[in-house]
Amino acid sequence: MSPPGFIHDELDVKMLVLYIMSHVAAPIDFFKLIDLALCDGGVDYFLLTKAIAHLVETENLLLTDDQYYSITEKGRRNSQVCETSLPFSVRTKCDQNLAVLNAQLRRDAQVRGEHLLRPDGTHAARLALDDEAGNLFTLELLAASEEQALSLCRRFRSNPEQVYHSVLHTLLELPDPGKQQDREG
Repeated sequence: MSPPGFIHDELDVKMLVLYIMSHVAAPIDFFKLIDLALCDGGVDYFLLTKAIAHLVETENLLLTDDQYYSITEKGRRNSQVCETSLPFSVRTKCDQNLAVLNAQLRRDAQVRGEHLLRPDGTHAARLALDDEAGNLFTLELLAASEEQALSLCRRFRSNPEQVYHSVLHTLLELPDPGKQQDREG
């Protein structure tokens, strides 16, 4: 009796990995790739890790120094050729999982917080929020320590919209000094 699922041999696993990598919105780490590829009951973990390594060796995938995978042009071409060979149900399940991950990857790319060590030895947190059109908000705050700067970055990344709206609300609710002078004059 064959194992459940549609993906059983190494070629099927490679096609699945290339399909995933050609549809993911940004480079991903090994664990995210594994999680996405285990969408079919027939995928064997050990065969999957072997296939990933082979795709890197054959330059279909690129593994960066910080251990993130991305697809190469060669891999993208190979994926396009083989894409329809994957069973429809497997592609559908991958697409559902990719939609969730891609939304998170896009959000992560739009929200940035970084610790800065200034030349004078002080610490700061630079916080930025983007949308599809570009930068919405960048704020640099002096911090008492590296720990505080990192904490500011973490808290900003957890709810950047609230910070943005709070600053905007505060600035819009303040009395306009130019209008005050016009009324007085």
